[in-house]
Amino acid sequence: MSSRRSRLRRAKRTSGSTIALRVGAVLLVVALVLSLAGAAFGVTVIQSWLKDLPDYKSADAFDVAQTTRIYSADGKLLARLYLENRETIPISEMATDLVNGVVAVEDERFYEHNGVDPIGIVRAAVNNLKGGGRQGASTITQQYIRQTILRDEAYDISLARKVREAYLAMELEKRHTKREILGMYLNTIYLGEGTYGAEAASRTYFAKGAGGLTLAQAALIAGLAQSPSRLDPYDNPDGAIARRNEVLGAMLSNGYIDKARYDEAIATKLSLQRSKEPRDGIYAAPFFVAHVKKQLQQQFSPAVVFKGGLTVYTTLDTRLQRYAEDAVKAKLNSPRDPEAALVSIDPRNGYVKALVGGKDFRKNKFNLATQGKRQPGSSFKTFTLVTAIEKGMPPSFRIDSSSPAIIPTKPKPWAVSNSEGSGRGLISLESATRASVNTVYARLAWELGAKNVATTAKRMGIVTPLPNVPSIALGSTNVSPLEMASAYGTLATGGEHFAPITITKVTDRNGDEIFTAKPRGTRVLKPAIAKAVTDVLKGVISGGTATRANIGRPAAGKTGTSQNYRDVWFVGYTPQLVTSVWVGYPTERPIYVNGAHAFGGTVAAPIWASFMKRALAGQPKLNFPQAGRPVYNPSKFHIPVSRPPSVTGMTLEAATRKLGGYGVTVTYAYSSKPKGTVISQSFKNGKMALVVSKGPAPVKPTPPPVVTPPGGETSPTPTP
Repeated sequence: MSSRRSRLRRAKRTSGSTIALRVGAVLLVVALVLSLAGAAFGVTVIQSWLKDLPDYKSADAFDVAQTTRIYSADGKLLARLYLENRETIPISEMATDLVNGVVAVEDERFYEHNGVDPIGIVRAAVNNLKGGGRQGASTITQQYIRQTILRDEAYDISLARKVREAYLAMELEKRHTKREILGMYLNTIYLGEGTYGAEAASRTYFAKGAGGLTLAQAALIAGLAQSPSRLDPYDNPDGAIARRNEVLGAMLSNGYIDKARYDEAIATKLSLQRSKEPRDGIYAAPFFVAHVKKQLQQQFSPAVVFKGGLTVYTTLDTRLQRYAEDAVKAKLNSPRDPEAALVSIDPRNGYVKALVGGKDFRKNKFNLATQGKRQPGSSFKTFTLVTAIEKGMPPSFRIDSSSPAIIPTKPKPWAVSNSEGSGRGLISLESATRASVNTVYARLAWELGAKNVATTAKRMGIVTPLPNVPSIALGSTNVSPLEMASAYGTLATGGEHFAPITITKVTDRNGDEIFTAKPRGTRVLKPAIAKAVTDVLKGVISGGTATRANIGRPAAGKTGTSQNYRDVWFVGYTPQLVTSVWVGYPTERPIYVNGAHAFGGTVAAPIWASFMKRALAGQPKLNFPQAGRPVYNPSKFHIPVSRPPSVTGMTLEAATRKLGGYGVTVTYAYSSKPKGTVISQSFKNGKMALVVSKGPAPVKPTPPPVVTPPGGETSPTPTP
């Protein structure tokens, strides 16, 4: 190692020798200029070349593209975003052989010069003039300058660029130690296969970090800097090995390794192994990451997002994310099955805890959870229910459920039918919600006004513009699962809405905070209204269309099935978590699961229950926020009631069953009709009056004839 020790001694020469080296370097350039023109002119030209230099004194003057990292709430790395695949690490974490190999082959007098190597310049010039293989004379410091602060001039071969590069290299050496410059260089250089810097290259070629490289591996990577594309070991293994051996020879001749290590490394076969890291940089929750990336680009420029080295902290809980993915796969496990989207939010702050946006992100990147807006069907009825209770309608208010309901919209009436066909007469709003009766909600929306329903939905968290048509009450307008979860969360908190949040904090490459989320709740419903609605929606699970969503703790929600079974939903909530589930095909078509039409209660609700049971396991069974009773004023509502169907001729039992919830009064009369048969009906003020046959009237006995005896007195004929 004597040559290495002598080199290090030379690096410590007096300042006079250092100045001489720097002057010599500049004089070589100046001499060329002066040979072309007069001395005064030459000096003027050089000064002009140096006039508009970048601000090399700035703290970020030498910044290169850095990878942005996205983390989950529980500290797991979700993704790396980059234009240049780079992992910046301290030089202390790099293999010593790698550092020495780069110096030996790229700049053997690195520790002796002050940024520019006059001896190297002369050597390269002589070699090139003799017709030898083209040699470069740039030092490691100059190469670093060219790849950073002067990267816009990197392909300029003019003398002006060389002078600017030399000057900046010497200035850089004034401000940093040799080891610092080496570290910056090794984290910057391009090393093929889309990798920048030693760490990314080590993982790409040997599936290990730069600190774990063997001598042979370190020498191979050190040699790639010369021509990373031509020497790519995957495409040109022979060329890469030949260059590796050149590096090993330079290390031997410069005293970095001895002959024994050299011989061992030379004999080592090339053994490449790519790391198993995903090529797109996404490790988990790809649809969530895609949404976060979109939000970052809305807040920061693409250059900052993909080159700024940000650290992004998110709301995702990887445990809940795994439960969500498992719940979907367990229910929809056949290739022919539809897809699903699931969004789960903590309603108390808006944090998105889990998000499933489709089956396979790498096959189809369209995010069904955030971009996939589809008809929510009856799950949208909740906003009509909220509007009705806000306006004073009690859940016990009875509304006509007869089918069809003819709503007098223009230019033509809107005809609405119940999924089961017939109606149930007059039924309460609460019962209509549990059973999801379309005709009740169509009549209710017409009474309340579609604009008021849309306003309620917007207040609660629906951001999609809603048309002023009564059909929105039945979910005719497309919305996303993210919106639905967010809006239902307003009920879970007792009327306070928190907008969805996926990013909690962002720091720049220096660790300084540049964004911090501040959850802000907005009171959009009175607590009494939210509680009254929740009490109704609890019944949907306990005895309505979503009994498969029962999870053994206080919960509420609403099913939804769009027209022709193209979309099925369940949106439900507890005090701690609100989750929306959508199931359907990206290209709309009827949904069949296990050979039967899918409904929100049969497909979406079980997925919801499977996820929620695991997500809430171990958490306390909280009750919803308590509140007083809303102020009701049922007399202000005058919803028209359709004339009931004719039941004349039916038995009283059959007639009562057919009339369902209509208020019925019964009187009886003799009739030739069979006893117990309805002989007439009348309808007034929403009430039905039936007259039921008592059967034929009884026959009265015939009185005896009257006889007038003598004397004028009348007496009945004596009975024999």
